[in-house]
Amino acid sequence: MDAYDEGPEPRRERPDRSGGPLSSLPEGTTRDAPGDPAPDEPTGPGDPGGPAEGCPASSGPPPASGAPPEAAAEPTTAPDTGIAALSLRYRIATALALAVVAVAVCVHLGMVFLHVAPANTMTKKHGEAVDDWIYPEFEQNWKLFAPNPLQQNIDVQVRAEVRTGDGGERTTGWYDLSALDGAAIDGNPLPSHTRQNELRRAWDFYVASHDGENRPVGLRGTLSEDYLRRVVVLRLGREHPAGRGETLERVQVRSRTTNVPPPAWSDEKISTAPQYRRLPWWSMPEGERTGASD
Repeated sequence: MDAYDEGPEPRRERPDRSGGPLSSLPEGTTRDAPGDPAPDEPTGPGDPGGPAEGCPASSGPPPASGAPPEAAAEPTTAPDTGIAALSLRYRIATALALAVVAVAVCVHLGMVFLHVAPANTMTKKHGEAVDDWIYPEFEQNWKLFAPNPLQQNIDVQVRAEVRTGDGGERTTGWYDLSALDGAAIDGNPLPSHTRQNELRRAWDFYVASHDGENRPVGLRGTLSEDYLRRVVVLRLGREHPAGRGETLERVQVRSRTTNVPPPAWSDEKISTAPQYRRLPWWSMPEGERTGASD
């Protein structure tokens, strides 16, 4: 049983390893029992201060749960990926391939730039090499720059001869079809392609395939006449539907060209008087006659 000495100083007890009665020691004093092991000697499984039987002794902190002590102590590095994972020989081959592609792209962009740019020293000296590179696979049918932008307003106008219901004939006034298209486009955030380009391209097609005397040049001349005639007839029928039993007999097209006035800060002097190009009367085929009215 435990024994305590009464006195002014508190005492502590330690068990006697020999199984005898507990010995009392004053605080601050130690006494080794005959069977006590040395401080540096490992204690056995029977020792109260030693590890439990079957458990190995450890001298450091316990490892993280789920990982062995060796894995927790080793530093980890990310594996190489991409080009860095290749051998030196393949890295050199990849670098050379990328360099060849970059040079080819730069050369192609330069050739296209010279092809669409205005005439300059480079194109005059190396124009044949540029054309050999561009044609036919990379041909461009548009211009990147406009050194001479359009400085004229061209309006396409049409008038018609109609046969009235009582057998008479009359001629309508001039309808400005370009002005009608412009009014439909103005303020419209999504104008139709027809309103923007159909009439203009039809007129450009006609002018490019006819000479100054309105004579067709080549096989496309007659085709351009038929195309322009059908476009203006459709516009007449849409803008001015048939009325009073009138029948469209002939149509005549003209262009009204007006120079764009120069800005206020320019000292350039140009005439703003309109110039007209009037085409001959075109008779309507029997299947294309429609009604028209003022």
